[in-house]
Amino acid sequence: MLELDRLQRRRRNTALVIVLAAYVISFFQRFAPAGIAQDLAKSFQTTASSLGVLAATYFYVYTVMQVPTGIFVDTFGPRRILLLGSIVGAAGSLLFGMASTLEMALIGRTLIGLGVSVTFISMLKFIAVWFDEKHFASMVGVGLLVGNCGSVLAGAPLSWLAQTAGWRAVFVAIACVSLLLGIACWVLVRDRQESTPAGGIRKPHFDRTVVFTGLLQVVRNRATWPAAWINLGVSGSFFAFGGLWATPFLVEAHGMTRNVAASHVSVYFTSFALACVGVGALSDRLGKRKPVLVVGTHLYALTWLIWLSGVALPLYASYAVFVLMGVLTASFTLTWACAKEVNPPLLSGMSTSVTNMGGFLAGAILQPLFGWAMDLHWSGGLSSSGARQYTADDYQAGMLLLALTAAIGAIASWRIRETNCRNIWTPPSEN
Repeated sequence: MLELDRLQRRRRNTALVIVLAAYVISFFQRFAPAGIAQDLAKSFQTTASSLGVLAATYFYVYTVMQVPTGIFVDTFGPRRILLLGSIVGAAGSLLFGMASTLEMALIGRTLIGLGVSVTFISMLKFIAVWFDEKHFASMVGVGLLVGNCGSVLAGAPLSWLAQTAGWRAVFVAIACVSLLLGIACWVLVRDRQESTPAGGIRKPHFDRTVVFTGLLQVVRNRATWPAAWINLGVSGSFFAFGGLWATPFLVEAHGMTRNVAASHVSVYFTSFALACVGVGALSDRLGKRKPVLVVGTHLYALTWLIWLSGVALPLYASYAVFVLMGVLTASFTLTWACAKEVNPPLLSGMSTSVTNMGGFLAGAILQPLFGWAMDLHWSGGLSSSGARQYTADDYQAGMLLLALTAAIGAIASWRIRETNCRNIWTPPSEN
């Protein structure tokens, strides 16, 4: 890691702000359906399973793009990838906001997922290149704290805006912001610290053999996979619940108003964001990864028993449970550091993308599966607008799915290899 002078640090920090702003948009788009679930159901007259598919379309393409994004970022650098992603995401947001049919909305949501799918891995690569390795988990925690401002905005603020200005206007505005951030990434972000003798940034070179050899090396490394399974269990259930079903669950199963339910989701995201910094800092300070992961994932899995019990909680208690869930969910964020630290440093993009794929795959499966389970139990109730109404019993099967998924993450935490917060990869010995 080269020592940066004052001007380089200023440029690095300015670029980081732009990358984090793009990550805020990514988080907002990921969880936006939770804040406007009722609006979407009314606008497109959709069933719970179809609503789940609409929300999960983002996760389908996001999952598929994780490994390619790792390859592209490691090969071409985050600058070019962030520009392209912002353009595609802006087009998707514009189409989604103007969609007159469910099919158009699905295409828009797909483009949104495709565009923002590159943001997180690009941010990790930027941090890995520009910051000292011993601060990686802490810096990722800071990135998640800032990025989660987008998820907080996707809760109560989005619900209020949707009722005030209309949900469509919000997504058209987000399209404009996304495009501007893409341009800013191209102008201000640089891919490397080191310069050529002429002082310019070295041009990227795509070597197919090297790229796929590196990817196979990450995939064949058994130490990579426990982190991916933790992501699948913890972040997968988080994405499915917080990303869509939490608000309607609280409204229809617990009798809360829409604004109160949306504020619970914002509390969830806020506590998660704050805890991300704490979890990374705690792990770096202890010099350990595994104990924090084991404790956090097990307690997180246990919180699902509260909702499965069907007990009616007073507001202060339900808010407290959402705070607790947000704090414990943050434990999974250490998995990116764990994956990076058991693979070659030059393959940090690929290793974190393979790990990240687990959570998005689970989110893509669980969101529509939750809705399908609800439709199976639906008794035929309709609201005054013609949208389907569900009871607390209709939600039980879906909540059980999420609880079991969270348990998978807890079990996988025991297989994590302790790295002591440093890269422990060693090249295989040659005979």
